[in-house]
This record gives sequence, structure tokens and C-alpha cells, in this order.
Amino acid sequence: MVTEQDFDAVVIGAGAGGLFTAARLTRQGYRTLVIERLDKVGGRASTDEVDGFKVNNGAIVVEVGGITEQTCREVGARFDIREPKPPILYRIGGKDVDVTGGGWGFLLSRLTRQGAKLVKGIGAARNDSGLPEDEISTAEWVSKYTKNEGVHGVFRNMCASVFAVGSEDLPARVFLTYFTRKSAFKRFGFHPEGTIGLWRSLAEVVEEGGGQIWLSAAVDKILVEGDAVTGVEATRDGGTVRINSPLVISDVGPAATVSLLGEETVPAEYQALVKNADRPTSMISVNFASRDRLVDVPGMLSFAQSRRLAYIANFTDLCPEMAPQGWHLYVGTAVPKPSIGGFDEATETGYLLDDLRDNIRDFDTRARILNIAITRDDWPPQRAVAGFDLSHETPFRGLWNVGDGVKEYANGGTTACAETAKLVVDKIVSRTAS
Repeated sequence: MVTEQDFDAVVIGAGAGGLFTAARLTRQGYRTLVIERLDKVGGRASTDEVDGFKVNNGAIVVEVGGITEQTCREVGARFDIREPKPPILYRIGGKDVDVTGGGWGFLLSRLTRQGAKLVKGIGAARNDSGLPEDEISTAEWVSKYTKNEGVHGVFRNMCASVFAVGSEDLPARVFLTYFTRKSAFKRFGFHPEGTIGLWRSLAEVVEEGGGQIWLSAAVDKILVEGDAVTGVEATRDGGTVRINSPLVISDVGPAATVSLLGEETVPAEYQALVKNADRPTSMISVNFASRDRLVDVPGMLSFAQSRRLAYIANFTDLCPEMAPQGWHLYVGTAVPKPSIGGFDEATETGYLLDDLRDNIRDFDTRARILNIAITRDDWPPQRAVAGFDLSHETPFRGLWNVGDGVKEYANGGTTACAETAKLVVDKIVSRTAS
């Protein structure tokens, strides 16, 4: 038996993009339904309970002072983010260096005599004429200035930290646009409940505003008539539900959106665009705990020299609630080679573990590994490499994509998801008003 319900808007997926969108729509007066196949909110940026530890399964940090915090203020969501100071240290030649306030010049001067040339190249990128062509990777761009392994390591690990991709796979134009126009060395912090705490606060906004969030439910099909969306068909509690709605916003990525529409329904030209942009990245994370403090940083520690290790995050200096009393909680994260497509999971994980042993004394005896998470393919850290994203719009009226598969140019992570939500909701409201 098929039952029917009516909503002003349906959001597919309770990940970052979906919840930012749903909260904004709710505040605009739309009765909004969010349908999520998992039993919790947050999607690929959520938090799991592992033996009493709150272990993030995707997003490690939350931006402070930007579009994420702005969205929470606008919709009335709690923003309980604790900001480390300094936010990040760089391990250079065995010393942990704070570059806060010094920026590129100070960081690169600690690594190479060619630092001034690199800073000049970065400065030139502030003008469009100084940006390299799209075909040049970040690694290739850095090689024009220096062969110094430490410099290449810093750039590689920045690409991994911000864009979840290797420097050999990220266009230099994207990297330089981000760091010259979207501000480098951003502010960020941790949530005491784990990253899921932020998503729970947005979910509360939706439900308190008259919307609904269905967990452990699945959208089976996006319904269209002609060139307009009419709703979705979903499975909930073992039954089929047809949700009638003139607005459907998908946070499951353009490729999955096409599948839900049915390929026979979607214009071939759009399918080709989706296939070309479907470039999921990969990441490996080791979540570990200890009785004693293993790294002397309040937030993040990044590396100039490593096989794969991009950074270690220390959660419990600021958020002791994330671990049982008397324990410290950390994560070490790496991007494999290659960061797009197939790779040897055992070998790449081995490189990451070796890096942790090199950088944490007696790691094998002092650290307790909680889990090793490998995110890739249809569950990636980023659905598209920055610079290859699709438009939010689709060939169907009322159907939109949000999230990290349709990011704005040179953006990444949950910040990009918050930005896509604002852009899409602003367009929906504007078109409704006209």
C-alpha cells in the first residue's frame, strides 16, 4: 500500500549540505522534510560512538567566523564550537612552528631559500593574470620554484587538509584562488559532541520550525512530470510513501541524483556532464587514544616531511567530553596516492601508520587504535575534485543539487556545503517571489 504526504520541500540526505539547506528553507517558512537512509544525521561528516569515544567519521574541524557560523546565527542553531589557539602548528625539521600572523612568508622562509620566490608567485595569483592554467597541478606549479621536499610536503598536506586530494591532482589555479581570495590559515574548532553536534543543532531548527527528519528511510525515486519535479517516492518503516512537493533538493551527489531520476528520464547532455564531474577523492584516517598526551598542540599539527600523514588533530585538549575521563583522543589523516581512483589500501595505510610511529614516540605501546577509516568511491571525503564541480541547477524545474559535488570554485569541505545551501535557497526564494 502506498501512502501520500505533502510538503513544501523535500531534502534528500541529512548530510552537511542537506541540513544547511533544510534549516534555511524552514526559516523561510517552507514546511520541509529531510529523508536520510542512516539512523543519524551528518552523513559523511558525522560522528560514531566507539567504546565511549566520540569518533568523527568525516569532517574533523568546523570553520569559525565564516559561512558556517553565519548560517547558524541566521537560522538560530546552536554553534558550540571551541577554537584552538594557535589553530595549527607545522612540524618542520623536528620543531613545531606557529605561523599565525606570519602567513606564507614566515612558513616558507623556514623551509627554503626559495621561499621569497614562492611568496611572490602566490602574490601574483591575487590578480587573474597571475593565475596558472587549469591544466597545471599544484605540485607542478610548486616545482617551478623549488625541488625542496619540505615545501612540496607542506603544499601536498595543505591540499589534503582543505580539499581531500593530492597536490598532483588539484589544479594550481584552484589552490591559489583559495589561498589568495578565500583566506589561508582560517579559523576553526571542534564540537564537544563530535561534529555530529553541529548537525543535531540544525536538525532541531528544522523540527522546531514544523519540518520533519526521517531517519532510517530511503528515497527510491525522484518523481517528475515533463520538465518539472513533483516529489519523491520513499521507503519508511517497511512501507512506500509518495511525498508530493514542488521542490526537491538532493544532497547525495549529482550521480546519485541521476540514478534516482532514472537515466531514461535525464537528457544525455546532462548525464555526460555528471559523468565527467564524478571524481570522488579518497582519505585514510587512524583514530587513536591514549592515557597520556601524545602531541603538544591544542588543535592541529601538519607536516613538512611525511610519507602520507597530512595532519594530526588533538580533540580532547578543548573537548574532553569526546573521550572517557582520563583519555586523550586524536586522529591522523592521510590522502593516498593516487588520491583519485584505485589505490592499494594495505600499502597506503601502512605508510600512514609508519608516519604516526615516526612522529609519536612509542606509538605502538602508548596509543590505542580505535579504528582505521577508509573513505572512497561512493562514500568519499569529497564527491568532486575542487575545480570540476557541476552547477547546482538540473534540467528539471524545482530540482536542485547541494553539497560537495556542486561546490563553488576553489572551495571545499563542510564550508562549501554551507555555501551551496545559501546559494540554492536564495535562488528558490527569489524565483518563488517572482
